[in-house]
Amino acid sequence: MFRHVVLFTWADGVTEEQQQAIAAELRTLPGTIDVIRDYRVGLDAGLNPANRDFAVVADFDDAGGYVAYRDHPAHRAMVDQHITPIVTQRSAVQYEC
Repeated sequence: MFRHVVLFTWADGVTEEQQQAIAAELRTLPGTIDVIRDYRVGLDAGLNPANRDFAVVADFDDAGGYVAYRDHPAHRAMVDQHITPIVTQRSAVQYEC
């Protein structure tokens, strides 16, 4: 199993409704990109002030599956059209699990 974890901090003024809309759009990707084995997204619970605002955790069979997801046109469109315009910080890690 190969896991991809990404954390976002949104620009000032991004609403919970915008975040929920992004979460809903992201949740459609497993139906489009067949290499995704498990896919979880969510808004931060707000328990710690230094946390990021949003997380994506995606599992694949192997690193090749992750690369296929990373480069898939549906994923690229989601990132380019909906996430990049409103994100101020992004952190990510990929690892074998």
